[in-house]
Amino acid sequence: MGLMIRSSAIHAAGCYTTAPIRKGVRVVEYTGPRLRKAEADQIYEDSPITYLFGIGSRSIVIDGHGAAMFLNHSCDPNCETDEIGDRVWILAIRNIAPGEELTYDYNLYDGDEDEADCNCGAPACRKTMYSPAEIARRERVAKRKKKK
Repeated sequence: MGLMIRSSAIHAAGCYTTAPIRKGVRVVEYTGPRLRKAEADQIYEDSPITYLFGIGSRSIVIDGHGAAMFLNHSCDPNCETDEIGDRVWILAIRNIAPGEELTYDYNLYDGDEDEADCNCGAPACRKTMYSPAEIARRERVAKRKKKK
């Protein structure tokens, strides 16, 4: 299966397939050094862009290297992530045509103050890369702050 990195309408660069991909296929592995989350937070404290992927209990992150780090977020993705053993794979959740940009839902969870705006353009875009659970948590926190 061929992958290429090129300009993306979603965000900067994206990862595209040059061949058809069948639903259920492992497309690419998310690789890179593994760091403690606290260490990664310190390293990237002043960086607006990171390619960190939380694994396991989320106390460890993969500092992304390789093609998988170029998969952009979408609220209507064609891929999803799956931890298999100690590895993270990007899997196709539907058949993907040649030339399509590969995307997955980031479901961000770390609750930083950043908004993590979404630019995917999907009809049902939730306007943020945060997970529905994190959105709900933020709404609860905001309501509590308002009451005070």
